[in-house]
Amino acid sequence: MKLFGSKNKKPSQQSYAVVTGAGSGIGRSFALELARRGGTVVCSDINLEAAQATVSLIEQLGATAFSVQCNVAKAEQVSELAEQAEKLLKNPVTLVINNAGIGLGGKFDEMTMEDWQWCMDVNLWGVIHGCRAFVPKFKQLGYGAIINVASAASYTAAPEMTVYNVSKAGVRALSETLSAELKKFDIKVNVLCPTLVPTNIIKNGKVPHKGILDYALTHLAFTTSDKVAKLTLDRLDKNQLYTIPQFDAKLFWLMKRTAPNLYAKFLGTSYRLMK
Repeated sequence: MKLFGSKNKKPSQQSYAVVTGAGSGIGRSFALELARRGGTVVCSDINLEAAQATVSLIEQLGATAFSVQCNVAKAEQVSELAEQAEKLLKNPVTLVINNAGIGLGGKFDEMTMEDWQWCMDVNLWGVIHGCRAFVPKFKQLGYGAIINVASAASYTAAPEMTVYNVSKAGVRALSETLSAELKKFDIKVNVLCPTLVPTNIIKNGKVPHKGILDYALTHLAFTTSDKVAKLTLDRLDKNQLYTIPQFDAKLFWLMKRTAPNLYAKFLGTSYRLMK
């Protein structure tokens, strides 16, 4: 068997992996990079055609992959994904990447309960469902690895992004807690917290100033989804909890950690002046 094992191999190498939201963006980059590292990948996406397109790209690399349609907001679909993945891989899953997510922004009092439900169901509950489906299997196996895709929004607290910020803060808190709780079971956890990465999250989401943000993602991002995926997998292999890929994300992290009250005042004053 080519499982990475609990002691002698890195989690990203020759893995049996499940990636949600693998039809585009960071999810597709994760799937392709895992294939390059000798892995076999189950590519899950709510858009089956997008997942199949990722599988085709992996097959062009000479690797093996499978496509599965899954809405991560539905717990029963994620549980079925976990069972189906083992059958397709003919091996236990050793790595799950909870990547599927959506973008949502707007002023707090303009967000409807439907907006909150939609965003939390995908961004937070989708990750929770993924962890609940695979953690018991990893415990039974004796090892495993989890990457949860959060965002720098989980700590930057940018105005007019309340719902999104809360959902990603939940993902970060979940990951931090699981890292401590699962260490004794040899289950590694990494949480990815990027700023701008060129993906479809703005185009497919519901955010203010969509044109400006989409332009920023395309032209002003300090990295690419491929670089982010590679860095995150490398840090997982080194048993690092956090992946904060860009300079601006690191700067915000440092400011928030070292001077939280000053950061909050700066943020509020800046927003007021901009308006």
